[in-house]
Amino acid sequence: MVLIGISNGQGTVEDDEVLVGGQTPGKRGRGAEGKSVIAVAVEVKGRKTGRVRLEKIPDASGISLKNFIERNIEPSSIIITDGWPSYSELEKIGYMHKVQRSVVKEEGEEILPNVHRIASLLKRWLLGTHQSYLNKNKLGYYLDEYVFRYNRRTSNSRGLLFMRLLEQAVITEPVTYDKIIRENHGY
Repeated sequence: MVLIGISNGQGTVEDDEVLVGGQTPGKRGRGAEGKSVIAVAVEVKGRKTGRVRLEKIPDASGISLKNFIERNIEPSSIIITDGWPSYSELEKIGYMHKVQRSVVKEEGEEILPNVHRIASLLKRWLLGTHQSYLNKNKLGYYLDEYVFRYNRRTSNSRGLLFMRLLEQAVITEPVTYDKIIRENHGY
């Protein structure tokens, strides 16, 4: 997979984590039970978004987020995050880090608007496509499909899209029916 961001340090990426899953009583936010934590990285290209990366992670710890970032974002890119302490080590691993905090939020301005737009579109897509049935064991597959569709949303060539799909089918190891049905793919 190609990393997002630009290797010469000019790429800007918003990064955050969101929760996906049904409504559950009790605590909301990062400590909510019964929900899956999804790491989201979005290329920022002026007022538009570029490519997206989504991945289910075990928790919002520094190690989980660091691993996600290293797998998906080009080193030396500028990463914009909220003030969550788990992002504090980004500069030590070769990224430029900018923090957006809610206290500097101006009227009508949202913190990490691109990440929140992607999270909202993802949740709407899951609700519409999967009719409120979210199998946590298959969530990684759902996220991969969403990323594939989103990153190719502006493609003018359907033939090229089909070629890329065939390329991915050829380079990806086959998955047996038994593995799809029985294996737990989540955390």
